Amino acid sequence: MEEQRAEGEYESGAGILHVFGRQLKLCRERAGLDRTELGARTGYSASTIASFEQGRRIPPPKFIDRADELLDAGGMLGAGKEEVARAQYPAFFRDAASLETKAVEVHVYATQAVPGLLQTEDYARAVFAMWRPLLDEGVIEQRVAARLARHEIFVRRPAPRLTFVVEEAVLHRPLGGEAVRRGQLEHLLLEGERRNVELQVMPLSRVEHAGLAGPFTLMETTDGRRIAYTEVQGDSRVHTERGKVREIEAAYGSLRAQSLTPAESLSLIEKLLGER
Repeated sequence: MEEQRAEGEYESGAGILHVFGRQLKLCRERAGLDRTELGARTGYSASTIASFEQGRRIPPPKFIDRADELLDAGGMLGAGKEEVARAQYPAFFRDAASLETKAVEVHVYATQAVPGLLQTEDYARAVFAMWRPLLDEGVIEQRVAARLARHEIFVRRPAPRLTFVVEEAVLHRPLGGEAVRRGQLEHLLLEGERRNVELQVMPLSRVEHAGLAGPFTLMETTDGRRIAYTEVQGDSRVHTERGKVREIEAAYGSLRAQSLTPAESLSLIEKLLGER
């Protein structure tokens, strides 16, 4: 699961944000604008501009593009946009997040919680809030924002193929409380009805199970690379070696065959929503 890391690893991206913030401040001052003026022209408050310049908040891509233009930065601010975007993720997940943005296919097997790509805002916040060691409130909010930003994949064009196998136990686990759980189940139903999404549940009653080695994500990028991402107990890896990726692909194929069909899975979720 991508949430399973200490706060310190997340903060390793702070250097990138501080460098960008200093560049933004220099460009603003060179252009003769104060924070209030830049904020008014970009749709942000002066305090938010200060947070960007101090490396305390992650500026969104649209702000960076607009600021580069307004401040006549000549592309200097825009050049750092990709690295700034990567900094919003915990250090261990940055490579996988970057690959995800280029993926034409993403296949996820989840064992402990709803996959990040399918999480609601309330569910994601609950997941991060209960992590130990405790995360700072600011880190929680940044991680939630980063997780929600990944949802862009659902509206990307051309649409990537997305499949998910989720353990049934995950659907019963009331992370954040029953109201959060029900909201998450309703969201799964909506996402599961997308034409490019297939959501399957691995039922508790199965005698055979091909996923006992743990959760993983498989991706294929636009240039044809096939990649596996694994994360278990503090050890995350991006696998590119074909033999290893093929092993995980084989396991995923078996998991899908052993799971409920997409239609059966959505019916199960509807049934769980109907229970009180």
